[in-house]
Amino acid sequence: MKGTKNNIGIDVETPKTTCTDKKCPFHGNLSVRGQIIEGTVEGTGMIQSAVVVRERRVRIPKYERYIKAKSSFHAHIPKCITVAKGDRVKIAECRKLSKTISYVVVGKVNQ
Repeated sequence: MKGTKNNIGIDVETPKTTCTDKKCPFHGNLSVRGQIIEGTVEGTGMIQSAVVVRERRVRIPKYERYIKAKSSFHAHIPKCITVAKGDRVKIAECRKLSKTISYVVVGKVNQ
């Protein structure tokens, strides 16, 4: 079948539905490489895109304490994957898709 890739090289479930999105790593021709980040979807206001936030703890040596730090990433959502605000997702780095989007959602994380 043309345009169907099942294995993208990452340990995630293949979506059960198919799509015709060219920017889908499973059914299109988008290759993923580089970082794989796990985070929470903070917003889906953009068309087929989401803002994913990753929280981490950073140590401040002077005070011997930790603080919470956040990083936000813009990620493309393929049509075969449905996400909503508050979902835990895995995003993978890909080629630049727009001015701010360099990641694609590859799956949900079970909580």
